[in-house]
Amino acid sequence: MPESKSKFFIPAIGAAVVVAGSIAAYTYFKSPSGGSSDALGSAKVVPSTALMATYITTDSQGWAKLQQFGTPEAQKLVAKSLEGFDKQIFSGSNVSYEKDIKPWAGSVMIAVLPPNPVKSAQLNVPSGAPNVPTNLQQEPNILMVVGIKDKLSALNFANKLKSEKGVKFQESDYQGQKIIETTENGKPTYSVVLNNSHLVLAPQKQAVEKAIDTSKGQSSFASKEGASSILNRGVDVKNSLAQIYVPDYAGMVQELAAASRQAKQLPPQALAQLKQIKSVVAGVGVDDAGVRVKAIANLDPQLNKFQYQSSPGNIVGEFPTDTFALVSGNGISRSWETLVEQSKDYPEMKQALEQVRGQLKFVNIDLDKDIFGWMNGEFAFGAIPSNQGVLASVGFGGALLFDTSDRKTAEATLTKLDTLAKSQQINVANRNIGGKDVTEWQIPRQGALLAHGWLDQDTVFVALGGPIAEAVADRKNLSLDNGDVFKAITGSLQRPNGGYLYLDMDKTKTVPLINSFVSSNADTITILNSIRGIGFTAISPDKSTSELEMLLALKPTAK
Repeated sequence: MPESKSKFFIPAIGAAVVVAGSIAAYTYFKSPSGGSSDALGSAKVVPSTALMATYITTDSQGWAKLQQFGTPEAQKLVAKSLEGFDKQIFSGSNVSYEKDIKPWAGSVMIAVLPPNPVKSAQLNVPSGAPNVPTNLQQEPNILMVVGIKDKLSALNFANKLKSEKGVKFQESDYQGQKIIETTENGKPTYSVVLNNSHLVLAPQKQAVEKAIDTSKGQSSFASKEGASSILNRGVDVKNSLAQIYVPDYAGMVQELAAASRQAKQLPPQALAQLKQIKSVVAGVGVDDAGVRVKAIANLDPQLNKFQYQSSPGNIVGEFPTDTFALVSGNGISRSWETLVEQSKDYPEMKQALEQVRGQLKFVNIDLDKDIFGWMNGEFAFGAIPSNQGVLASVGFGGALLFDTSDRKTAEATLTKLDTLAKSQQINVANRNIGGKDVTEWQIPRQGALLAHGWLDQDTVFVALGGPIAEAVADRKNLSLDNGDVFKAITGSLQRPNGGYLYLDMDKTKTVPLINSFVSSNADTITILNSIRGIGFTAISPDKSTSELEMLLALKPTAK
């Protein structure tokens, strides 16, 4: 069993023993619970120094909804994993999560506090070595808050656990509260019960002490600037499983980067970019289509340089229905201008851009004007299956489509590229496909390597592989936007939007392609086979807000 899972549950069990340790335990458990069922209640015992917090619900409705999805093989795999997880955690005891913990444990909030520097003596630095910064290596600082929804059940569990062999704990007092130290495999975990409603745990005693201070009146995460509003608002997802709250995004990244031994110190320019994002709140839920993730970023309109524009979505209709992957959007030229402007603050990026500009000038191409300048409308890149010609070995090709209001410049650029190809001894020829004039770069005995042409007055395409040019220029079947799979995966996403990221996992080539990059593990393939597809989009209602939405479309469980 992974060590991280053991750390999460076993200390919770040890901490629960505390509950039965005092003479007034029964009276305590009979008292009112005091709001442990909501994120705001949990956040009131989390110190205001917390960088972020994740609230995980144990409400059975959302988790039951999740069980409606997955192939039979995936369902068996999950059931087997959970069973093994339960046995490994409670190995050598007669404790069961389902019977003994689930009845009393409410929702869980996991907060990330600023890391505590490790003292130089802990770094095992040889004598005579140069001074080592105290922030070279820092310990993780996690605080977990578990709501107690049924105190009598918790008392019964505590009594049962107290009788288990090998259970050891030690009490200490802080501000009139009993802190319990539980040691597992030489690693201590500290816990305390606060406000008659929450069990608080942490691998460091200082974090628990700070939680006690918070419960006695010091500022909490719930009252922290930026946190209060996102805690109250949250993200609207059906059957919520988790909500993530980041009140100071730039501050969090800066703290975590400083704590990492590998990460370099953030340059001022990077920090300025991060400060564009004030706060982030995200939610994960389950609905009839699958698992849905939504995130809302609160932006600083004075620092936000990106000019959002919604995409009409018409260009998706130019792709054939068997397109299994797609990225679409709007206004590449505006994004390029923003990137060029921001590069002025990054010497390395500016130098790289200048090098590319210089290299393209040798072949009479202006990077800003000839490549990006005319890409001012919708665009999309799609992957389309094919096993013919040059695509026989890979099984698919790609098509780039651009809407432009500057056809003259686009045509001039394509002519320059054709001339460059001819200079490399590539045969450039024209042919008619579906009534459209198409230019191909041909390879002997293998067909076209690349093709380009115009679908209408404003839409140009560039295809990788001759068969892809035919599929786009002479489309005879349904368009992608009218296909059942595309509708199922993207139909419930917010509209209008800035474009899509779409992946159809049912297509024969998709899972093998992903699997070749991820793993050849049989369990991985089983999980991938239970996913129907992925849909992602983003909107920006105003310059102060950016919203992201992703759907992991799952296959329903066979009845």
